[in-house]
Amino acid sequence: MKPAFPRQLQLLAPARNASTAIQAILHGADAVYMGPSSHGARAAASNPIDDFRRVADFAHQYGAKLYATVNTIVYDAELRDVEKLVTELYNAGTDALIVQDMALLRLDIPPIALHASTQCDTRTPERARFLQDVGFSQIVLPRELSPDEIRAFSEAVDVPLEAFCHGALCVSYSGDCRAGFMATGRSANRGECPQMCRLPYDLIDGNGNRVVKQKHLLSLRDLNRITLLGEMADAGVSSFKIEGRLKDEAYVKNTVAAYSQALDDIVTSSGGRYTRSSYGQSEVSFVPDVNRSFNRGFTTYLFPAAQPTKMACIDTPKMTGSRIGTVSRIGNNHIVIKTDRNVVTANGDGLGYFRSDGTYDGFRINRADGNRIYPATMPAGLKTGMTIYRNSDKAWNDTLARDTARRTIGLSMTLRVPDTQTIALDLTDDRGCSASSSIALDQPLQPARSQQDEQRTRVLDKLGDTPYRLESLDDTIDPGLFIPASTLTSLRRQAIKALDTSWRSRRPTERRRPAKPDATFPDGSKISYRLNVANRLAENFYHEHGATEIARAVEVERPKNSVQVMECRYCIRRELGMCLRIPRGRELPEPLTLDTGRGIRYSLKFDCSRCTMSLHQTL
Repeated sequence: MKPAFPRQLQLLAPARNASTAIQAILHGADAVYMGPSSHGARAAASNPIDDFRRVADFAHQYGAKLYATVNTIVYDAELRDVEKLVTELYNAGTDALIVQDMALLRLDIPPIALHASTQCDTRTPERARFLQDVGFSQIVLPRELSPDEIRAFSEAVDVPLEAFCHGALCVSYSGDCRAGFMATGRSANRGECPQMCRLPYDLIDGNGNRVVKQKHLLSLRDLNRITLLGEMADAGVSSFKIEGRLKDEAYVKNTVAAYSQALDDIVTSSGGRYTRSSYGQSEVSFVPDVNRSFNRGFTTYLFPAAQPTKMACIDTPKMTGSRIGTVSRIGNNHIVIKTDRNVVTANGDGLGYFRSDGTYDGFRINRADGNRIYPATMPAGLKTGMTIYRNSDKAWNDTLARDTARRTIGLSMTLRVPDTQTIALDLTDDRGCSASSSIALDQPLQPARSQQDEQRTRVLDKLGDTPYRLESLDDTIDPGLFIPASTLTSLRRQAIKALDTSWRSRRPTERRRPAKPDATFPDGSKISYRLNVANRLAENFYHEHGATEIARAVEVERPKNSVQVMECRYCIRRELGMCLRIPRGRELPEPLTLDTGRGIRYSLKFDCSRCTMSLHQTL
C-alpha cells in the first residue's frame, strides 16, 4: 500500500568526490551518490572510505542521504572484496547502496538498504515488484518510460521510485549494452564504458548505399525535464536523479540549484501532497540556468509520451553552446564577429563553429575588444559567414568557482529563568528536534545600565559555524537585567551541542528490506546473457527464484557467433524522418547497417510493435 500524503520528494545529485557532494547538499540536494574505491559504474569517479564518512557526517545534519554506487557486475574472485567494501561503507555512515548484481543479496553484509540500479534494466512493473519482494527498498526506473508506464510501476510496488530528470542519456537501455565490451574489451557494466554511442558512423542501406556519412547517429542529446517534475511526481516518481558523476563541481552546483528551486515550487503548489525529504533552506548567490552548463542540446526523451522530433545530436557529441553571431571578417590575428543583439564576449570565453566538413571545432578568446576578438590560436577552417557559438562563459565559470550557497536549518529559541539561580535556553528546529541547556548562577541577575534585549539577540544569533539559522527568539527575561555575554555564549554552545546529539539519536535511517523467499522471477525460467549474471551467487539467486537455465554475462563467457549489443527506444529511422510507419520509410530499404569505418559494423533490427531498435554484432 502506498504511503499517505504528504509524499516525500528527493533530489538526488551526482558527486565525483567529497567536495562536490558537499556542494550538492549546500545547493539543495536531498541526497547524493558517489562511487567507492571499486565496483562503481564510473571507474574514473572512485573515492576512499574516509571521504564517505566526511560526506555522511555533513549530509546527515540536514537529514540528507549518501548513497554508494556499487553497481557493476561482480566476478567470483571479487565477492569477498565487495563484502569488505560494503561493510566499510556501512560503518562510514552510507545510507544505501545502488547495485546491479544480485550477488549483493547473498553476500554476508550489514543490513544496509539496497536500491536497484537502472543497470538492473527494470522494464516492466512485474520485474519491479520482484525486485521489491527480494529486498530492494528503492527502484531506479529506465529513462525510456512514459508517464503512463511510470504510473503502472507505481501501482505495482510500495517502495519509492527513482527516475532520471537531467543529464547525459545512454542510447541503449542501461545495463543492456555490450557494445563497448565487444568492441574494445571495456565494459559499461564494469564501469569502463568507452562510449561507442558517441562515435561517428556511416549508415548503409539494403542496396549498399552509404546514405549518411560520418554522423553521430547514436549520440543522444542530454535529458532535461526541469519543467516536467510535477508530471513525474504525479506519475509516481519520488526521487529525481541528476546524472553526472564525472561532471565538475560547477555543473553540479548549477543543475542542483536549478532543480532544487523547481522542486520547491512543485512542493509549494501541491497543496500539501508533497514535501522535501531533507531539511534546511538553501540560499544561492547566482541565478541557476541549466542551459549554461555542459549539454549536448536537450530532450525530454519520451516524457511526456508525445515523442519529440529530435532526440539525437548527430552533428557533434560536444557542447555546441549558444549562438552569438556570425563571422564578418578574418584578419591575421583576429576575427570580427557580427554579434546578435546584446551579446558580449570576454577574455577567456570559449567559442565554437562547424567546419565546412561538418565537424565541430573551438578556440579560446585571448582578448576581446568589442566585436573584434583575438584568439589564443587562430582557428583552422574558419570562414566568413560561419555561425559562432559560445560554449564556455568565463564570467559564469568564475562566479561558480566561488562559494555560492549556504544551507541553514531554522531555529527557534526561548531564553528563560526557571528560578533565581538558573538561566536556561530551549531550542526547537525545523527538523522537529528540541533540546535545552541551563547554567547555574552564582547570584541572582543584577540590573543593567541599559536595555539588554538587543545585545542578547546578537550573542545568541552567532551561529555562523553551525548549520542553524535563528528564526525567532522568545526572550522571557526582563531586558533590564544583565547577563554576561560569556554566559550566553556558553549557554548557546551547550544547547546547540545537545540539539546535535538529539538529532543524531532520532534521525531516520534506512535498513535492508526483508525478502520474500518465495518470490518468483517474472520473466520465465530461462535467463539470457542480457541479465549480466557474472558469478555463482547471482546464479544461485536466480535458481532459488525459479530459473532453470542461466546464460553467463558476455564479460565471463564470450559469445561465439553474434550478440545483441544494444536495445534502444531511440530509433535512427524515426530520427531521420523515415519511420517504417510512414511512407518515407520505404525510401530507406533494409537491412540497415552502421559502420564505424574501423572494422566494426552493427546490423539494425526494428520492432515496430514495441517501437524499439536493436544493434547486433557478428563475431
